[in-house]
Amino acid sequence: MPADPFRYAGPLLAEYASSPKESRGRLHDEPDAMERLPHQRDRDRILHSGAFRKLKYKTQVFVYHEGDYYRTRLTHSLEVAQIARSVSRSLGLNEDLAEALALAHDFGHTPFGHAGEDALGAVMQPFGGFDHNDHTLRILTRLEQRYADFDGLNLTWETLEGIAKHNGPVHIDPSATVEALNARFDLELRTYASAEAQVAAIADDIAYDAHDIDDGLRAGLFTVATLANVPLVGPVIETVRRQHGVLEEGRMVHETIRRLINVMVTDLLDETRGRIAAAAPTCAADVRAWSGPLVGFGEVVREQDAELKSFLFTRMYRHYKLNRMASKARRVVTELFELFMAEPNCLPETWQDAGRIGDEHSRARLVADYIAGMTDRYAVLEHKRLFDMDEKT
Repeated sequence: MPADPFRYAGPLLAEYASSPKESRGRLHDEPDAMERLPHQRDRDRILHSGAFRKLKYKTQVFVYHEGDYYRTRLTHSLEVAQIARSVSRSLGLNEDLAEALALAHDFGHTPFGHAGEDALGAVMQPFGGFDHNDHTLRILTRLEQRYADFDGLNLTWETLEGIAKHNGPVHIDPSATVEALNARFDLELRTYASAEAQVAAIADDIAYDAHDIDDGLRAGLFTVATLANVPLVGPVIETVRRQHGVLEEGRMVHETIRRLINVMVTDLLDETRGRIAAAAPTCAADVRAWSGPLVGFGEVVREQDAELKSFLFTRMYRHYKLNRMASKARRVVTELFELFMAEPNCLPETWQDAGRIGDEHSRARLVADYIAGMTDRYAVLEHKRLFDMDEKT
């Protein structure tokens, strides 16, 4: 690498940040882009990928046809990226890396959210299982086939590491995709990921707490009054009422959500700065080698966040309306998988030949790749085409 190949004009980075000048490179050698830093280039490749566009019609909580205002995987990913970038700037971290991780973190999700993943995981159990985190890496390193010189997006080591370890060190046996990637591009699985990856992971938590409250209220699954005694959000509602009196509900909800995000981000920054001061990391490697995560909430907010998630689990994720939709989703995914396994000649032409060749395990993985790549609406249409005699094929 040349001594100074980049014209870096961004914010000054902290010494413990992931420096773009010290990137460990890519799986496939490529010349550096003079006008873009390595992690900018990663972000741009993610934004231009087919997998990113598909997030527009993939379920976050509500299936796409239930309303245009509910979050999708795409809008969720954009909200995560905004929070991750803001937090990274405040901490002197590499904003481009944090943004790239935030934008790509949900690539591996199936249609219909966790219901679709549960169904695909069940039918794939005899064939190595299915995990959306593993599938994200599979997309990034194999399934996106856009470039002349390689499969995947050929992202930097730092981005792939952050995806693989965003939940922390991998202490148990890694998945097949992670294991194969690690053999080629040592991701140091037993250490923590970069500070930027830790930021992206907790930005995900903040974003879905906030927008699930917003979407749950919009769907009528609970009310503002119900939230009054819920930790974190209850005190925010009281503050809004004390300062503004009676507000129209839409304004009340928005004001509450934006202040809730601010409360969580403020606590995150305060706690993280304290941990950084105690650990005194002098480089990104020190962050990875530390005995625990350096990015996180303080103990009080961490406990309150757990109680808020428990409320959402009970009152929203397990609401009978969502259970009914999840039941339909599981049937669609299961029936598509069973049909394609039994009759691979029903797959589209671009998938057919590979579906007929190889053993049952190989065919199962190919079928899982095909189904996992579907949007909600494509899965519904494909199911109709294959099971409804009145539908054109």
